[in-house]
Amino acid sequence: MEFIYEYGLFLAQAVTFVAAILVVVAGLVAIGQRQKAEQHEGHIEVRDLNEKYRHISHGIQQVVTEPDALKAELKAERKAEKARAKAAKKTRGKKSRTDDQPQRKRLYVMDFEGDLKASATDHLREEISAVLAQVKEGDEILVKVESPGGLVHGYGLAASQLQRIRDAGVPLIISVDKVAASGGYMMACVATRIVAAPFAVIGSIGVLAQLPNFHRLLKKHDIDFELFTAGEYKRTVTMFGENTDKGRDKFIQELEDTHELFKQFVSSNRPQLDIAKVATGEIWYGQRAVEIGLVDELQTSDALVQQRLPDWDVFEVKFVHKKNWQEKLGLATEGALERAFLKIWQKGQGRSTY
Repeated sequence: MEFIYEYGLFLAQAVTFVAAILVVVAGLVAIGQRQKAEQHEGHIEVRDLNEKYRHISHGIQQVVTEPDALKAELKAERKAEKARAKAAKKTRGKKSRTDDQPQRKRLYVMDFEGDLKASATDHLREEISAVLAQVKEGDEILVKVESPGGLVHGYGLAASQLQRIRDAGVPLIISVDKVAASGGYMMACVATRIVAAPFAVIGSIGVLAQLPNFHRLLKKHDIDFELFTAGEYKRTVTMFGENTDKGRDKFIQELEDTHELFKQFVSSNRPQLDIAKVATGEIWYGQRAVEIGLVDELQTSDALVQQRLPDWDVFEVKFVHKKNWQEKLGLATEGALERAFLKIWQKGQGRSTY
């Protein structure tokens, strides 16, 4: 009887272990397939930044201001808010607006976090489409670009999405707090105005391609590699075959042609630039970038937003991807594993966690 009990316990443990492994595998597969299935499904989220910073200000006021003074300040603020709301309601009720009650301008803020493939372009497309349907005369769009560059066609499309803003006649500000190099600068140069932090990395107007070649290694081990193509330049250089001077020359020619297109694109958007001077593949920090015309002004995105808050309505616009159940399971599994490993590590260190 004891044997049957122990066997049943062992079997239950084994089944539990196998089930845990299957859950982990399913989670890893879901994570690997993220952004493949239903990648265009999602929704737009809009956050009122005026309200956000108003709440922050009130929180600080409650700590640093004397109670009586705080009460008076809040009362005066509520009174002013009611006056503004009443004036706005009165203005909306009129058939024609008066000059002494102009509509507040709006600043729409978007983020672009660039990777090698410019994957954030899909979200940027949705955000721009949503905002352009609502934008009014005098409104502006701020896109905070952070990217060291990547694939030509990916960043070419991202820049084309930004061009839609310019084509609609809406002022476009690009802010660079850390880096907008190569493809990142291809996007930035589309802007009406570029602002950058003093030590943001700017430029790198050049084209790069590199790949290893294992031909000699394969030859050393008597391994043949055969590549069949139709078309003289279908494949110019390869990782496993023997590269020829003719193939290398053609590949370099293609790089030079891509670089020339890059320079033409930058010149068409910022004709004041000395393109021969800046299109060498070098990078400049923000302070130097202003001097040579790559950037218009030294300023962080935070400072720009803070300047607009008193007189503008400022909204942060973000497209949020809708996760399917596999992705949610993967994220939940990933979080559970992280917490489990953290607890094991902490117990090993003689600590406990709750």
